[in-house]
Amino acid sequence: MLRWIVLIVCLPFASLAASPSELERLHEALSTDELMEILSEEGIDQAEDLRAEMFPGRGGVGWLATTRQIYAPERLSQLFRAAFDASLADADVAPLLEFYDGETGALVSSLELDARRAIQSETVEAAARAAYDEIAGTGTERELLLNRFADLNDLIDRNVAGALNANLSFYRGLATGDAFDMTEDQMIQDVWGQEAEIREETTGWVFGYMTFAYDTLTDAQLQEYVDVTATEAGRDLNRALFAGFDAVFGDVSFELGAATGLFSLGDEL
Repeated sequence: MLRWIVLIVCLPFASLAASPSELERLHEALSTDELMEILSEEGIDQAEDLRAEMFPGRGGVGWLATTRQIYAPERLSQLFRAAFDASLADADVAPLLEFYDGETGALVSSLELDARRAIQSETVEAAARAAYDEIAGTGTERELLLNRFADLNDLIDRNVAGALNANLSFYRGLATGDAFDMTEDQMIQDVWGQEAEIREETTGWVFGYMTFAYDTLTDAQLQEYVDVTATEAGRDLNRALFAGFDAVFGDVSFELGAATGLFSLGDEL
């Protein structure tokens, strides 16, 4: 640490850009590879629901193999890491590493990953939403902290925008084949018509997830986390996370759309 301070004093205009080793440490602290495995599982399950809706009784093993390829965890990790790292290329991630190396940061990361895995269950998700409903409008410290965290990270608007863009990418994928005939303007209009429903669903999910994930944190620990997200480094991290997720969902949505178009016509990849 003393050596780093000396470098700053001697080189006041030196770049604080994140090094590859720092970014790797951050990925490990955030368990991004494990998170991509969870997203892979979710995507494959949802793709089966899509098959049942778009071409019931067909696809079978071929569809499963295709969706496993699209949602391969290694592929998702590459997409996520490329966008995430590019977003943080010129950022100072030292404060983030300091936080996640600490007791609260390590606990937060573990709780978020565990909650993301658990909430795949419809029963757990329903319970998480119900838990937030119990504190919504009460004005308790916990409710205020959750709302502050959501506002600082722009969780609702960013997630809604991501979902809308993913749906548009899916339509564009469909349009690469002969099973879907819509202009770009028609696609945009149709997707935008989904905004209110997506916003309502997103709001319920986000606040339910936060209530569930941070349940065992004390208010003081949650306040510490909120304070970190309010810093420049915290804002940089939030931007990088959404850049990563947007890259993942944009790509897989397009590929899933293209595959859906082929399978709905009776073709297999």
